[in-house]
Amino acid sequence: MATQERGEKLNALDSRSKNPLAADRPGRRESPRRGRTARRWLGPLWRWVGLPAVTVVISSFVIFMALSVAPGDPLATVTGSHPTPETRALLERQYGLDRPLIMQYLHWIGGVAQGDFGHSIAYRAPVWSLLAPRLGTSLFLVAYAGLLVIGFGLAAAVAGTIWRPLSSLLTVVSGICVSIPAYVAASVLSIVFATGLGWFPTLGAGEGFTDRLWHLTLPAVALAIGWGAYLSQVARAALREQAGREHVETGVARGIPYLTVFRRHVVRNAAVPIVTVSALVVASLIVGSVVVEVAFGIDGIGSFFVRSVQTKDYASVEAISLFLVLLVVVLTTVLDLLHTVLDPRLRDSGASR
Repeated sequence: MATQERGEKLNALDSRSKNPLAADRPGRRESPRRGRTARRWLGPLWRWVGLPAVTVVISSFVIFMALSVAPGDPLATVTGSHPTPETRALLERQYGLDRPLIMQYLHWIGGVAQGDFGHSIAYRAPVWSLLAPRLGTSLFLVAYAGLLVIGFGLAAAVAGTIWRPLSSLLTVVSGICVSIPAYVAASVLSIVFATGLGWFPTLGAGEGFTDRLWHLTLPAVALAIGWGAYLSQVARAALREQAGREHVETGVARGIPYLTVFRRHVVRNAAVPIVTVSALVVASLIVGSVVVEVAFGIDGIGSFFVRSVQTKDYASVEAISLFLVLLVVVLTTVLDLLHTVLDPRLRDSGASR
């Protein structure tokens, strides 16, 4: 009996070895290589596409709900102080204010996804038609100020690191500039260079590239002074730290020109913190442009945002707030991508996760 059972087991094993496909399929395991490949693609996809998209959606919900429950009547600019119930009900139905908040949000975010930012109650016009002419002016101002910040800030940091006697002077100057608010810088520059010397116009943004460049020089400088000094301080500290490393001193001791060692090792190793601060500074310039636009009478997104808040034009405020959130999210995503390019260790760690 035992011999017969042993023979049946041997026959079963022999048939399974001849036909591997006859093995129990539920017992088959997924290839580890396939699982690693899926994680390798899904991780960066979520990190650079999914997470930014979720951030924008959550921010849009918070912005909409916060403005919806804010004090004030958005219909006051249309109805006046004592509207009749019939007039108010008609306007609420016209602008969709009679629906539940969640339905209002879904209608608004659905329109935004299709390029429709709603209708301004105060100006009685589509929001995008009000933002489009002002958007180019604000982006031009931020780009102009960003170039000044990065150009002069990094140049001062490199000069202060290479030529040590200049470092003390730059420390004093940058410390003074960091403490100057943008509205103070705007007032001083306007009084001295616009009203006093007449070198630049006092108000407006100009027409055409050259005229706009001339009009926006003082606003860009006022916006860039503090942030350029801050970037110079951070970049100089990062460059100094790398310049004091042992391998840099060893390279110079071996006869390699200092500028060559500085370019290949100091700048490259200090690039990650410098790029990080540069991106955050540009994001801060977007927010800080509001004060400068008001000070110089520039009809941009920032000054329009202030007027929209004053008139309780919530559709315009929502659109501008969402646009600013989108810009910041794009900047941080690009910054994350640059980090993986500048530091391969971050890319490897992200893939392993």
